[in-house]
Amino acid sequence: MKLEKIVVGVIGLGMGSGHLKGAIAYGAEIGMICDLNPEKLKKACEEHNIPEEKTTTNYLDIVNNKEINTVILATPDQQHREQVEALLNAGKHVMCEKPLALTREDIEAIVKAVEAHPECKFMIGQICRFTPAFVQAKKYIEDGKIGELYYVESEYAHDYQHMFEVNPTNWRSDPVRNGVVGGGCHAVDLLRWLVNEDPYEVYAYGTHKLLPEVTYDDANLAIMKFPGNVMGKVFVSTGCKRDYTMRTCVYGTKGTLIFDNRSDSMKVHFADEQGHGAEEAQTVPVEINNHNATAEFKVFADALVNDTEIETTVYEGAKTVAACLAIVESSKSGKVVNPDYNF
Repeated sequence: MKLEKIVVGVIGLGMGSGHLKGAIAYGAEIGMICDLNPEKLKKACEEHNIPEEKTTTNYLDIVNNKEINTVILATPDQQHREQVEALLNAGKHVMCEKPLALTREDIEAIVKAVEAHPECKFMIGQICRFTPAFVQAKKYIEDGKIGELYYVESEYAHDYQHMFEVNPTNWRSDPVRNGVVGGGCHAVDLLRWLVNEDPYEVYAYGTHKLLPEVTYDDANLAIMKFPGNVMGKVFVSTGCKRDYTMRTCVYGTKGTLIFDNRSDSMKVHFADEQGHGAEEAQTVPVEINNHNATAEFKVFADALVNDTEIETTVYEGAKTVAACLAIVESSKSGKVVNPDYNF
């Protein structure tokens, strides 16, 4: 059923602040914003001219608001299941931040809830699929510019230390939230999207030398096998001493792409007519837009207005987490793991 008017509620003004801007840029009406921190609510009101009466610290106020038909859920990962279920039961369309959830049990529950409410559209916020450099790389692959893929790699390098210095009990320190699932899902989902396949075999290593605040490994390396004889590698470090990056390389039979989410260009190597690799790379300019929430919300909103399908379905979110959970399991067991994509 097509929506004639989108009235948005935003729950969580951390990452949700970017989503709020995206909704406003689209022209959606803001029905209510929610956060536990009154200062964040006040700042959002001042920045976007939102009346104070449209603020709340209780997400159930958005659940129970009959005028709100669309909700952006950007709360801590641990809370997604309960909140998604409540929103869908209230008949809301939901765009949920990644990861879908942290455990197999919660993933299955969310999938079941989405399936029980076909009248509600659901989108998982795998925002890397909207990063300009990644979009350009995807186009090169789909256009056949670099030939047949044989190896892909990406990394999620992000130092959480400053977050723990502000708050040692930050929700990211919860033992349930492994860094591979919570943050590394970006890199895993990116490779799934670029290859257009799911890894069927995973082997991983882990180490813990950087973040005493967490009980899980703060660095992991995973080797993956994709259909089509494509190899993959993901590196996740949540305590690395460098700037945040998702450096990514894509190798094909006719060329190679080297890019990340924070640079204004990407390196492109194309084979010559004899099939030899170019000695110098072409530098292709790209827009820097690391969290392109405006483009992401537009896709979601357009699907609501036109009643069309959404690519980043609940199943896409579930499969990405399933691959991440396989990495965690392999790292702990020292054995090869085959991800379970049956939902």
